[in-house]
Amino acid sequence: MERANGASLQLQPLATETVPLLAQEDSFSYKENLIGALLAIFGHLVISIALNLQKYSHIRLVGCKDHRTYFRTKTWWCSLFLLFLGELGVFSAYAFAPLSLIVPLGAVSVIASAIIGVIFIKDKWKPKDFLRRYVLSFVGCGLAIVGTYLLITFGPNSHETMTGENITKHLVSWPFLLYMLVEIILFCLLLYFYKEKKANYIVVILLLVALLGSMTVITVKAVAGMIVVSIRGNLQLGYPIFYIMVVCMVATAAFQATFLTQASQLYDASQIASVGYILSTAIAITAGATFYLDFIGEDILHICMFALGCLIAFLGVFLITRNKRKSIFFEPYISMDAMPSMQNLHDNGTAVQPDLKTSFSYGALESNDTISEIYAPATLTIVQEEHGSKGAPVPLYRVMEHSKRE
Repeated sequence: MERANGASLQLQPLATETVPLLAQEDSFSYKENLIGALLAIFGHLVISIALNLQKYSHIRLVGCKDHRTYFRTKTWWCSLFLLFLGELGVFSAYAFAPLSLIVPLGAVSVIASAIIGVIFIKDKWKPKDFLRRYVLSFVGCGLAIVGTYLLITFGPNSHETMTGENITKHLVSWPFLLYMLVEIILFCLLLYFYKEKKANYIVVILLLVALLGSMTVITVKAVAGMIVVSIRGNLQLGYPIFYIMVVCMVATAAFQATFLTQASQLYDASQIASVGYILSTAIAITAGATFYLDFIGEDILHICMFALGCLIAFLGVFLITRNKRKSIFFEPYISMDAMPSMQNLHDNGTAVQPDLKTSFSYGALESNDTISEIYAPATLTIVQEEHGSKGAPVPLYRVMEHSKRE
């Protein structure tokens, strides 16, 4: 009995030592999640401010009689610096928090853009019209904030050291290889319908962007994680997988920009923002769960609450972009209300069409009914001459040529 009591007394301290260790690991993972989420929120806020500042600089140059190019203004360079700072913050966030947590936080950029648009609105609205116009935006911002809170609170807590061996192991795992096979087949089918069948639907184009974006976020997390591990003392830049990930990151980002440019030429920016955010986030979360195994070890309640946060954020972004004005594209021809001698915003204050008395003109097409005689075509004058010789046949008339100036 004494030996048994002694053994139980010896085992008791060992059992009490494991509880603080698990609590310390949970607090460490939560701190890393919080650091990554704050970096992502900060980055998206700064990116939104930078993009609106760039838009303001372009509008200011067009509206005033300033013939400088945009890259010679201080406002544009300030926006470029803020854009670089925001992208650096989002890039650093991938090194601390799981991919499935950072990607949905792109809703912060949409929320910030909506708030900045309301604050810096130039039109004066009555309170009744203001609420009628922006009630959906306010509701969408509230839903997006609630969804973001749920995402941060119930996000996955998987924290794996981004070493070259771990990334290589995930790269050749059979779940990711199966996922890559499905993604390549789907990408080729969409590209075939888009190029050959001329299926220029917004879902088709943004699905191509989302499939490329899933590979971009995987490579971004790998590169950022290996850089942070190298800074901490364990050098990872000597592994070939690091440079493979860098090349894939740059290539997929470049192709994404190409497809986004084509989509912006066909559809409104608000539609691209909402549909692109929903598709890109859903596919990126699937890629993160397949490659980095973000949800391994998570209970059902956390996964369901995380999915609920994603759905609420999707609904919020949809409502925010639903109520935006459609942008009016500049038409390359002269409109009827901009002539004659009408001042137009696009020509820096010069006359679009010169006054030509009362003549009707549209671009280069002119009606000659009431144009001055100076614009009339040259005519042929007929002059009659008399000749004294009787025997020779004499032509009755001689045609004299006159130039237009005469």
